[in-house]
Amino acid sequence: MFLNLIQIAESFGVSEKVVEGWIRDEGLPHTPDRGRVIFDRSQVAQWADTRGLATRAGFLAPGAPLLGTGCCIEPLLRVGGIWRDVPAADVSSLFERVVFAMPGVTPPIRQMLAQRLAAKGGVTIAPVGEGFAFPHPFTRIALGRASGTMALILLRDPLIFAGSQVDDVPVTRLIFFIAPSPRAHLDLLGRLSRMFARGPLRELVIRGANDEEIYQAVATFDVTSANGGEGKP
Repeated sequence: MFLNLIQIAESFGVSEKVVEGWIRDEGLPHTPDRGRVIFDRSQVAQWADTRGLATRAGFLAPGAPLLGTGCCIEPLLRVGGIWRDVPAADVSSLFERVVFAMPGVTPPIRQMLAQRLAAKGGVTIAPVGEGFAFPHPFTRIALGRASGTMALILLRDPLIFAGSQVDDVPVTRLIFFIAPSPRAHLDLLGRLSRMFARGPLRELVIRGANDEEIYQAVATFDVTSANGGEGKP
């Protein structure tokens, strides 16, 4: 089965220029055909798999989820880091910094992620109350088992965004994450919700705990969750 340039771009959720860059710089397999290029579906799937890149939907079937209910939060948080006193106006650029520091993905994939996040509606912000919200990519992606990131972002001033809030407290605390796979995305969202409902992170952040205290509390949550507990220390 052969695909054209537009179908490849739609499958990966990127622009045609990005695909042309992959051809030029990353060796994306293609075949010249009467003044255009076409792509063998199986070759493209193999090329994408070796780079930890899965499709959004459509012409190329996404790979099987690489990480399920065993997804741990603490390693992802150490990758993305804890950021304090961040101006709300700098949040978008900070998302990009977190993406470009993410391990396990190639520069073209980072470029693709940054492009998606910068697009209108590219980030979903899910407020959970008491000034906390979970920003994450609107489009579910599959990066590979060694990828993914999470960042705790503490704002200097409230974040103004479109959408409803669950209470009257301005959003100043963000947990931004990119999951390794669509299934892991749902898992992480559920774990974060449980953590903030009855776990330690909310209280630690509110009282201004230091970075290592937060990391240790999240690691404890991971261990107790894996053992069937509620994530309490």
